[in-house]
Order: sequence, then C-alpha cells, then structure tokens
Amino acid sequence: MASRKTLNAKNLEALGTERLAELLIEISRGNAAAQRRLRLELAGAASPADMAQEIRKRLTAIARSRSFVDWHQRKALVADLETQRQAISQVAKVDAAEALDLLWRFMALANSIFNRCDDSSGSVIAVFQTACRDLGEIAIAANAAPTVLAEQAYRALIENEYGQYDGLIEVLAPALGATGLDHLKQLVLKSSQEPRQKPRAEDRKVVGWGMGGPLYADDLAERHRSSVVRMALEAIADAQGDVDAFIAQQSEKARGVPSVAVEIAQRLLAAGRADDAWTAINAVDQDRPGWTPVEWEQTRLAVLEALGRVDEAQAFRWACFERSLNPEHLRAYLKRLPDFEDLEAEQRAIAHALSHSSVHHALGFLVTWPALDQAAHLVLARADELNGDFYEILAPAAAALEAKYPLAAIVLRRALIDFALKRNRTKRYQHAARHLEECENLADRIEDFGRFEAHEAYLRRLKAEHGRKSSFWSLVV
Repeated sequence: MASRKTLNAKNLEALGTERLAELLIEISRGNAAAQRRLRLELAGAASPADMAQEIRKRLTAIARSRSFVDWHQRKALVADLETQRQAISQVAKVDAAEALDLLWRFMALANSIFNRCDDSSGSVIAVFQTACRDLGEIAIAANAAPTVLAEQAYRALIENEYGQYDGLIEVLAPALGATGLDHLKQLVLKSSQEPRQKPRAEDRKVVGWGMGGPLYADDLAERHRSSVVRMALEAIADAQGDVDAFIAQQSEKARGVPSVAVEIAQRLLAAGRADDAWTAINAVDQDRPGWTPVEWEQTRLAVLEALGRVDEAQAFRWACFERSLNPEHLRAYLKRLPDFEDLEAEQRAIAHALSHSSVHHALGFLVTWPALDQAAHLVLARADELNGDFYEILAPAAAALEAKYPLAAIVLRRALIDFALKRNRTKRYQHAARHLEECENLADRIEDFGRFEAHEAYLRRLKAEHGRKSSFWSLVV
C-alpha cells in the first residue's frame, strides 16, 4: 500500500479543496505559465464561451510578441502552445464552430513564431502539425461550409512556409467533400494562371548565392508558389481519386525519377490499371549508374505480380538480389520456389555474395542472413579489402562472429583499429582501445593465426607505428 505521503491524486484530495486552493495560489505565484493554466481552467469551469475568450486573449498576446525564443525558452513556449491546443479541443466538445475559428487563429501563429524561434529540436513544429490534424475532426464537427473551408485551406497553403500545413488537404478532405475539393482546385488553378509581374532589374533583391549565381527573392517566391500549386493539385487529385490528375502534375523528366515513378505506379495499381502502372514504373532508365531505390524494385515486382507475369517477377527478384545483396529479395525469391530447389538457390546466392565486388556489402549480407561460417571465410580470404571506415558493418559483424570464429572477429577489429590510428580519427580512439582489448581476450582461443600476425606481434607493430599517439594509449588498459 502506498504511503499517505506519496504524491498522488488520492492523497492530495485528502487535503481538502480549501487547502489545495491555497497551495495552488502559493505555487503559481511568480509562475506566469501556471497562472495562465489556472485562469484557463477557471474560465472553462464557468462556461465554454469564457474559455474561448481566454484562449483568444492568449493567442493575441503570442501573436504580438516579438522577443526571440532560444533553446532555453523553447520548452516553455511548447508547453504554452500545447495548453492552448488542448483547450481548443475542450471547447470543440461543446462549440465546434468556435473551436474551428480558434484553431485557424492558432495555426496562423506559426510563421511569426518560427521567425523568432530556435526550433532545432522540432518540438514547436510538432505542436502545429498535431493542431493541423485536429482541423479535420473539428471541421466535420462544426459542419463547416465546404466553400468557406476551401478558401481557408487555400490561404493556409499559401502561408505554409515552415511545413505547419503539410497534409492539410488530406486532413480536410472528408469535411470539404466533393464541393469543397472542387472549389479548392479552382482556387489553386486560378492562382497558377495569374501573371506575375517581374520587378525591374535594379529593384531585384539578392537573398543568397547558389551554383548558378545570385538567388533573387522574386525567383524564390515564384518557385515556392509553383511548388505549392503542384503539391496542392497532387493532394486534391488523391482526395478525389483522380490518378490522371495526379500524373498530370509530373513533368516528363520527373516521371523518369524512380521515386516519382513509384508514386505514379502505386496509384495506378490501386486503381486497377496494371498495364498503365507497368508503363509508369519502366519510365525510369534502368541502365543508369547509381543506386536503385528498394521502393522502385518492390513496386515493379508488385506490378509484375498484378499482371500475372510470375516468372518475370522471379527473374527480377534474383537480378535485384545479385545487384544489391538485399536479403529481403532473396527471401521472397526462395519462398516462391518449389520444395528442395530453395536449398540449391540459397547456396547459389551465398556463392554469389562471396564473389561480390564489395566485400562490405557481402559481409553485411552473410551476417544478416545469417551464414556466419561463410562470413568468417570471406573475412579471412579478403582481409586486405576491409576498410575500417565501415564501422556500422564491421563492428556488428565482429560481435556476431567472435563466439565461433574468433580469428575473423580479430581481423575485423584490427581493421577498425588500424583505420582509426592511421587516419588520426581521435573520436574513434575510445572504440579502438576497446577493440584492442577484445582482440587480446580472443587471442588466447586461437592456436594458429595462419597468415595473420599473432596478437603480441600485432601489438608491437602498433606501438612502433603509433606509439606517440598518447591520447589512444592512455585509453588502453
């Protein structure tokens, strides 16, 4: 049983309302945030209208503020904003129309706040993004007029300088309905067609410099407007289930970008248009050098499956695995093979990994699969190719191998140690010292180091080559 002195609601209730009230007055003295919260609660207890008035007063005060909010003050700002957001939600339970107006006013604070706030933590924008999601439910509860809501949404999108309104159209789509979405679309299209008057050359303001020279304020504003229009029309198309309207927003060049091809193909697949999805996903130049996104590969596979081209899908899975050594592709490939053929295919995959041009990709795959015996073989056979800069691959691999394959684990850790010392990566010295200790612990389990130095010989060479690096040796136990 909890002590009567434990700080919880039940024990505090025992103090009585009069004593609790006295304590709240005492504790809140000199604490503006606490006093605002208490006034808000008192207003809410009086009536929703009084609470709404109290919220409106606070929003006005925040809007008028011009002082910079640094990281020390950010927590208090976030708490204040969150208090107002939650209070608006309380108002919505009895007066949704009033709450909707308050929430639009709340969202309108964003640009002025970010202009004077350090939000490196992302905690401030998180409050506004939550409030943006609140708009959807409250707009439905308020039975907002679709055309009025569309006009409010349009103004919000134009003012979306910090991403506070990202996802707004998706959130409001149920409340907008067909009428509101169409009205919003017309507003956006009208904006895109309005001519923009270029300022005179002498009046153009340089706001920065890029690869191509000066960046002008009017050019950036035009780019922002074009981006707002395109993203809005994409979101409206999705809300209306109009795949062709979404595709129309993508330029011919953009359709050849893997990420865009994926978005188009996925929408066409969902609409039951597999043939069109096949055309869209193959708009990408598959022979171009560089990294191929997994999402593109997975979407292409989904299209092949939808078209019933099962054998082609299997061949593509194997080709993707050969190129990337992605274990998910191999698992999917093996899963679709007849019994007993999967074992042979798995051995073929491991053999391919062992001969892969990148020893690091091969090691990552073999450890993840897992095929630890083959991973150890790879390390010992291709030790000269190991690069200690690949810490995120070598360190976990060493940990996975040390129980059964201590020599391979030592070789991996030596690569990490050598890289840190040869490149003077002082931030890695602490890790390197730990790796050296782990090598020493494993050395006693190895009877024959083969072509590799015994631990004592390696340690002597290390001291001979890096003996002056006292910041490292001071860490060695």
